[in-house]
Amino acid sequence: MNELVQRLSEGEHPVEASLKPEKTATALKESIDRGYVHIKFTNTKGGTDLGIKLDSKASNFNEADFDHQTGKVHLVGDLTLNYVKVRCIADIDLATLNGKGHLEPLEA
Repeated sequence: MNELVQRLSEGEHPVEASLKPEKTATALKESIDRGYVHIKFTNTKGGTDLGIKLDSKASNFNEADFDHQTGKVHLVGDLTLNYVKVRCIADIDLATLNGKGHLEPLEA
């Protein structure tokens, strides 16, 4: 298995919602509505920014209040990182747009 994938699959890691041009809860909501978000693992060299196609059934937005930028979102989606199919799971706090996340390798 790829070294980066293996490292991000072990334990929880600091993540942030990677949003452009503005890093706001509203911008995150717009990404969620499109079904595609960017999550950045911040504890890798230079950070690892991943584009994730959301799994709407596995993700959870019940605790999120985007208008007041409070609560959190549970984001789940699949992608390929360094030729390895993985599932990214991240919990993001709307007040800071930071949180914790990890990868789970998927069977081929």
